[in-house]
Amino acid sequence: LLAIRQKCGILGARGEGMSEMRYTIKDSVFTYVFKQPEYARKLYLALHPEDTDVTEADCRLVTLENVLTTGMYNDVGLQVRNILILLVEAQSVFSINIALRMLLYLAATYKEYVEECKLNLYGTAPVKIPRPELYVVYTGDRTDVPEVLRLSDLYEGTGSADVEVKVLRGNGTGDIVDQYVRFCRISDEERKKHGRSRKAIEETLRRCMEEKVLAPFLATRQKEVAEIMVTLFDQEKIMELHDYHIAEGARKDGLQQGLEKGLQKGRTEGLTEGTLQSIRNLIKNMGLSAERAMTVLGISETERSKYVEMLYPNK
Repeated sequence: LLAIRQKCGILGARGEGMSEMRYTIKDSVFTYVFKQPEYARKLYLALHPEDTDVTEADCRLVTLENVLTTGMYNDVGLQVRNILILLVEAQSVFSINIALRMLLYLAATYKEYVEECKLNLYGTAPVKIPRPELYVVYTGDRTDVPEVLRLSDLYEGTGSADVEVKVLRGNGTGDIVDQYVRFCRISDEERKKHGRSRKAIEETLRRCMEEKVLAPFLATRQKEVAEIMVTLFDQEKIMELHDYHIAEGARKDGLQQGLEKGLQKGRTEGLTEGTLQSIRNLIKNMGLSAERAMTVLGISETERSKYVEMLYPNK
């Protein structure tokens, strides 16, 4: 079972009713490319070039959805000869936590496999399951990303469970993984030049065709890819607008809270000043001592030293 898991966005706070995952251009193109049996096979071959006999017929697409309640989805899955589970996630923003997410994806994938194959997990005979391999295709600019990520990096001491995730980057070989990473780099460069515009999309596709990056795929599906990119540009603009209004609302809430705190502080200071004036009036008009005046006013023992200091600041 080969399950290709693609990260659909960047974690971020969202308002009620909105997904916690932000979709990005590069990640959605990754999903769209590797949902095609021809390119799923190429991905497998990029990771296992020795298995030249594998065919598209050996690869059956499967999908995991709602793996987590936070809105993350396993977008593309591929079953290959019942011998291998391969989870691959595309990541433009590096997160070491991918090892934990991969564990959750792997558990969900195995659960579906067990149910589909009707395996008896409570019997005495051992069940046979495909072996797992976990990868993340990193397309960002960081150079200090480790080659391997482990679940054990996230907890202290020795544990009973661990997973290993291999990090893939552009390697200059021209295989399908290398081409995808190059596509991401071109997309980033053009967006920096032209912003989220149709010009950026057109230039990305033009350069990819010239450089033979995903060229056969784009030659037959350029319109669909362009539509994905346009839609996702619009989604990013909407999310930025949403984030702006969230931030603006938080700013206004902060100002209101600050005003309320100021009023509260003012009320407290006003009460203190009024009490101090009452003590002075009793001392002046009634001839009482400061201690007796505070007793008459019911001032607690814990607060009396404060008023004494205010009455006689030079002592």
